[in-house]
Amino acid sequence: MSTVSQFTQLTTHGLTCRPTLSPGRLFDAPLAELLAEYGVDLFDSSITDHGFLGAFVEDRDGRRALSMPRGRSEFERDTAARMLLAEGLGLEAPPLPAPLIASRLA
Repeated sequence: MSTVSQFTQLTTHGLTCRPTLSPGRLFDAPLAELLAEYGVDLFDSSITDHGFLGAFVEDRDGRRALSMPRGRSEFERDTAARMLLAEGLGLEAPPLPAPLIASRLA
């Protein structure tokens, strides 16, 4: 009997089934692993405003991207990416600390 880990992506009849992302996994798993698991491309943003921490974008065709500003510390970039993933994927996560704001654009 084989065992399928929670990290395995299963595809049946063109449908992709992904494991539910728990808040614990969101904050503990390597970021690169989460991005690959949820089909999110990470790229550097050209936005240089100090108040911009990043953006999660999902196209109409389902493609997902995380745009992050350059020149930030690894800790800041990693933390902001995880918060944006939680918002973008609609996860229940702790609220963003003040003065951070997540904005949704239609």
